[in-house]
Order: sequence, then structure tokens, then C-alpha cells
Amino acid sequence: MKAVIGGSEVNEDLVLGGLSCVFWTLTLQTTVKYVILTLRADNNGEGGIFSLFALIRRRSPYLVFPAMIGGSMLLADGIITPPISVSSAIEGLRIFNPEINTIPIVICILVFLFVIQGLGTKFMGNAFGPIMFIWFCMLATMGIKEVMQYPHVLRCINPYYAYNLLMNYPGGLWLLGAVFLCTTGAEALYSDLGHCGRPNIRISWIFVKSCLLLNYMGQGAWILHSSGGFLNGRNPFYAVMPQWFLPIGIGVATMAAIIASQALISGSFTLISEAIRLNLWPKVKLSFPTIMKGQIYVPSINWLMLAGCIGIVMYFKESSQMEAAYGLAINITMIVTTMLLCFYLYFVRKVTFFWVALVFVVYMAIELTFLVGNLTKFMHGGYVTLLISGLLIYVMYTWYAARKIKNRLTEFIKLDDYIPLLKELSNDLSIPKYATHLVYLTSANSIKEIESKVIYSIFQKQPKRADIYWFLHIDVLDEPYTMEYKVKFLEPNDVIRVDFRLGFRVEHRINLFFRKVVEDLVANKEVDFTSRYTSLSKRNVIGDFRFVVLEKHLSHDNDLSADERLIMNSYFILKEISLSETSAFGLDTSSVSVEKVPLVISPMEHFDLRRIE
Repeated sequence: MKAVIGGSEVNEDLVLGGLSCVFWTLTLQTTVKYVILTLRADNNGEGGIFSLFALIRRRSPYLVFPAMIGGSMLLADGIITPPISVSSAIEGLRIFNPEINTIPIVICILVFLFVIQGLGTKFMGNAFGPIMFIWFCMLATMGIKEVMQYPHVLRCINPYYAYNLLMNYPGGLWLLGAVFLCTTGAEALYSDLGHCGRPNIRISWIFVKSCLLLNYMGQGAWILHSSGGFLNGRNPFYAVMPQWFLPIGIGVATMAAIIASQALISGSFTLISEAIRLNLWPKVKLSFPTIMKGQIYVPSINWLMLAGCIGIVMYFKESSQMEAAYGLAINITMIVTTMLLCFYLYFVRKVTFFWVALVFVVYMAIELTFLVGNLTKFMHGGYVTLLISGLLIYVMYTWYAARKIKNRLTEFIKLDDYIPLLKELSNDLSIPKYATHLVYLTSANSIKEIESKVIYSIFQKQPKRADIYWFLHIDVLDEPYTMEYKVKFLEPNDVIRVDFRLGFRVEHRINLFFRKVVEDLVANKEVDFTSRYTSLSKRNVIGDFRFVVLEKHLSHDNDLSADERLIMNSYFILKEISLSETSAFGLDTSSVSVEKVPLVISPMEHFDLRRIE
């Protein structure tokens, strides 16, 4: 409400119009679009823009681009959400000491918040749930106190006041940038679907929305009757509190601000983990603090976000400055969500075209109108979040485009042509045995194919004699938590292929999964895993396993265009700072051999090289 009124002179059209805009924004945008409609678009209980994209990505290859934009914008606003939430609460201390420097306090709180992320969302819920209940009860109580004295403020429910503000009040349309602050958490609410669950969100939202509206209306009543015509820098949120209650109110508000920041932080972890599985982000370490479904922690993103939050605090200093920058990026994310949601409703849920078109037109009109109101924020700091999101988009696009470029190189050959040769190599005693069981990861979707580089590694790089050759393939599914495998004996006791079917939220712990496959095969007596070394075979010693990982590097023989060279150079820089293939697939480093493979995408075909005498 402080952002809506700003430095303007208080009048009924402004206050009731602002309250009416807030009421209908929370109703149409948060309640109808997100709580009722978008929460239906869950991917086996998981939410967020990348989960939504996973549900519809097979409908059109071009949907990946709006998904990248929306995900990057949400991550960028996740960096400004904790600073603005904590700063606005801590600045309440200026009621007691106007000269207090709140920046060190805010930074200390942010450091504490990010340090405890590794404990998991279950811990957060147990610790923070009761505080949030107290917080919303406090909001409702403070609001009811003012509304009971000036009940005519309830007239703001009439949408006429919102229409009048936007159409007739000078600069009314630009006030939507301030009104939009009331719904910025809706996208994070959807991202946290996997952490909280749809029934919990929907039931609690009834209580939360009621408390929010009562407090907003209470602030509006105080502004109309007790502000003296101008706010003069006062915050109506704290002004409605009795003087004796202020220390308690500031304390509860500070704790609530810390907890509110949690939604974007845990939502960011979810987004990054999904982006990795969808090949839109470099592989980074993922941790699972608890065994509860949906719990995830991404250390690298946690510390990057902390650095970004501290930078935001140091740059903007005041929550009022952050308000001027906040919301523009999240507004763009909401527009993208509307587009993807309509695809989902039409192609997956089979909703009739009329209703899908109605949803699209209504919410595009609402969100584009908000975008107009938020455009004024660009010059007041909105460019900061757009710059951050632009960098994130570049990282996602680089990882995605480089994979497409690499696919031009990958040559698949018929595996059947080499199975006899593999058997001969396995029995060739003139070659030292490389391993009893030799394991390769393959990206070939067909069991009849294998990459030519794998065959090169086995026969030419260094002939690798083994008793059994294993080829492991990972198929990432659109479902989040599927964990299945199937085994195909291409040549009994000589060549075996294992296909893992893993959900996009499942960590690729291939060493562990492969061990389980081996145990199952032993239990079913499908394969003899006894070592074939004569001395060890007598004592039934299990044979050794060795993984071979082929890591690519950009060959100097490439003749790439300028944009492709930029993408590939950026890709390999990102690859250097991301997890290695060995760590990304959860392989035991003691049993892994890494071979460098030159990546020749576009070799030089025409060059003037002449023989001379």
C-alpha cells in the first residue's frame, strides 16, 4: 500500500481504487489462474514452469525457448525477493531510530537464511509453520481493528473502483506496477507444488488470502482517516499497529520475511534440478537433505543466490528502491506460464478450444496490462533483474544449442556388425585383459546402434579385452520420479545392454543403479559374474568392473561459423566449471577410466595443400 500511494495526496479514488485492484488481482491472478487452474498442471505432483514444459515439450520443439525465458526470469527475481522481503521488515526499526543503518542487519539475516538451506524444506516447514500462522493471524487482527472503525472501506470489493482508477485517475495505469507486488509470489507458489502439495496450498490459501485482504483494507482505512493527507515516508503497515505492539510486530514481520524468501529459494532449487534433467543447464551437484519426495538442495545455486542477494542489498540499499525494480521479470514469467498453460489445457487436458482461447485472452490482457505498468521500473532498477535473467538465458541457450551442434557429430553405427568382433576380442589371449566387465555409457536410443567413438575406443584407441561388454543407456522421462530398467542380452555372456528409464527429478546415480541391476541378474542366475581369471575363478571371486567415460574436447580441425564457435567456446567454459561426467553420473572414481575424444563438428574440407619435390 505504501508503494501504491507513494508521495501522492491521499484521496478516496486512489485508496479504494488501489485496494480494488489488489482485491481483484489476488482473485483473478493468484486464486483463479494459479491456485485453481495452474496447480492442475502438475507432473506427478511436481510444479513449476519446467515441469509444465516437460508435460508439453513433445508437442512443439519451439516451446523450449519461452520455457528458457520464463525460467530465467523467475530465477532472476528469486535473487531480489529475499532482499526486498527482509529489508522492508527490518526498516520498521527506523520507527525507533530513524538513523539506523539496516544494511548490515539485512545481510546477516540473508547469510543465516542461505546457510541453513542444506537442512532441507522439512526442517523449514517444522520450524517456520507456526510462525507463519502467527504472522497471518496478526495481519488479520491489525486489519480488522481498522476496518471495524471505517467499514465503508469494504466498498473496494466493487470492481468499479479499480476501473475508475485505471481509466480516470491521472497516471492510474502506471500504478499497476505497485499493485503487481501483491501477486509476485504466485509463480513461486506453483514452483513449490512438489514441496507443499496441491491440497495444502489450496486449503491454506483460503486462510492466507482472507488475512491479506483484511490487512490491506485495514491499511487503506488508516490511510483515508489517519494519514493526514500524505504518507510522508510512513509505512501504513506499521502505522496500524498500536505503539506498544510495534517491537513484537517488527519481530514477527522480520521472521515472516525470512520465511517468505524461502519460497523463491526452494523454488529456484527445483527449477535448476529440472533444467539439468531437461538438458537446459550445466550439470551441478544436487543434494537431497531428507528422504521426503520433492526435497532438494543445490549448493552452487544457493551460494550464487546469496552473493546476488548481497549485491542487490548493497546496490539498492532501501526496500523502496527495490520496489521500483521488483516485478518486471516475474511479470514476463507469468506471461510465459499463460502460454504454456494454454498448450497444456488444449493438448493434454483436451479442453475445448473456446475455453482455452478465453483463458488465453483474459490472462494475456491482464498480464500485458501489468507489463505496461511495470515498464516504468526498467529505468529505476528493473534493468538489473533483466540483465541477470539475460545472462541465465544465455547459459541455458548455450547448453541447449551446443547439444544440438554436438548431435551433428555423433555417428551411430550398427552394433550387430561388431558383436562377432567383440567375441573374438574377448577370447584373444594375446591381448592383456583390460577388465572382466567393461562398461560404456551410450546415448543411442536404439539397442541396435552404438556411437562410432565407443567402437573406436574398444578396438583402436587401445584394444580393450573384457569378458563381458556392457552398454548403459539413460532415458530421461517427462515424469519426475520414475525409476525403471530393462536388460537386453545382445550376445549371452558377452554383450549386454541396460536401459535405465529415470524421471527428470531422479539423480543419475548410475554406479548405485548398476550395482542393483547386477544383484538382480545374479539373483535370477541370468549372468555368471564369477571372475574368469583362472586363479580367482576357483574361489568364486566376483569379477572386476571398469567404466570408460569418453569426454569430448573441441578439435582444432573444426571450421565453424562465428556464432557456432561462440556457442561451443562458451559451452566448454561452462563444462569446465560444472560437474565432470564421472561425478554427474555418480560413478565410483576408483573404477573409471576417462578418455579424451576430439569433437569434430565441421571439419575443413577445402584447403590448398600441395605436394612439392
